[in-house]
Amino acid sequence: MTERSQRTAADDAEGVALPPPRAPLSGRTWREIGYLLVNLPLDVAAFAVLVVWLVLGAGLSLTVVGLPLLASGLMACRLYGKLERARARAWLGVVVAEPSPPHARERGFFGWLWARLTDPVAWRHALFAVVRLPWGIFTFTVTLVSLFVAWPVLPWLARWLSNADRVMVRGLLSPSDELERRIAELESDRMVVTDTAAADLRRIERDLHDGAQARLVALAMGLGLAKEKLLEGQADETVAAMVEEAHGEVKLALQELRDLARGIHPAILTDRGLGPALASLAGRCTVPVTTSVDLAERPAPAIEGIVYFTVSELLQNVSKHSGARRASVEVWRSRDRLLLQVHDDGRGGARLDGGSGMAGLADRLGAVDGLFVLDSPEGGPTRVTAEVPWRQRPSGAAERRGAGGR
Repeated sequence: MTERSQRTAADDAEGVALPPPRAPLSGRTWREIGYLLVNLPLDVAAFAVLVVWLVLGAGLSLTVVGLPLLASGLMACRLYGKLERARARAWLGVVVAEPSPPHARERGFFGWLWARLTDPVAWRHALFAVVRLPWGIFTFTVTLVSLFVAWPVLPWLARWLSNADRVMVRGLLSPSDELERRIAELESDRMVVTDTAAADLRRIERDLHDGAQARLVALAMGLGLAKEKLLEGQADETVAAMVEEAHGEVKLALQELRDLARGIHPAILTDRGLGPALASLAGRCTVPVTTSVDLAERPAPAIEGIVYFTVSELLQNVSKHSGARRASVEVWRSRDRLLLQVHDDGRGGARLDGGSGMAGLADRLGAVDGLFVLDSPEGGPTRVTAEVPWRQRPSGAAERRGAGGR
């Protein structure tokens, strides 16, 4: 064996340094490569449409067609964002929630126009289209060159570049989580408030029609008959009985009107606050109730009303369904929240879906960013804890109330 052959054999025995192993071109890698190569044509097209549409709309904004054209361009930006979210979901595995549609505060054409022109989602999509053009040129060039020249490092390059795409998609095409969540909640809460207000109006109309109105009609008829008797000179016991009956109807009608007014907004709550108002509710409950209201100052009237009617309905449930021997109501403030707790030692078993009105209470409190927690195991006891935002009473409210009472 020659010396050269001996050196070659020795090198083979020791092991010559081999090229580093390259990452396999998996299906995921090919999807990332495809995404990066398609970036350029889509980004060029989106940028061209964006520039023509938005710049033309802004330039003609002083004319009749300018602002509607600009609004249409922003709507197109939303469609572009939807396309990019679908592409990122299919090729990069990035799942981004769809943002809420723009919300017009006013009806009509101008409300629609203003909602589109001030749509933050559409403007972020427009920014995405602007940023993507240079990025698309860069990613297309690097990926194409690596595909034919530097293919051993292509899998790592594709992953790094597509990760940057993932960040941009999540940052500019995803909804603003907190804002979108609040918008969705407010949409739901608005429906709850609307339904509640409609139900309250129907209840008031029904109570007026079936109660005080019917009594006042009967009173008018009775007084009319008594007047005829008097005009006929029949001032006898019949007339006296009719007047006495009318007097009784007046008292009943007045009581029903007081009850109805208390159901709308009790005077004791307006004049004296939650402490006396809740004590008055406790006095009308068929179960002995203790109340504790620890508030250094009064919250806004709307919050007082929400707490009052929540306690009122809960105590009605205690009277009707609990079989309790005693109950308690506590109200206190914790930082920027007003908390209340109603407890009874009854049989328990209350549920939000049990038909006792608990679900309606939870919806009403949720409509004002409140919370409602029900703890009612079978056999009792039942504890309801609720929270509502603390909203400061408007300054001068007490003075105006006092001036009105003098």
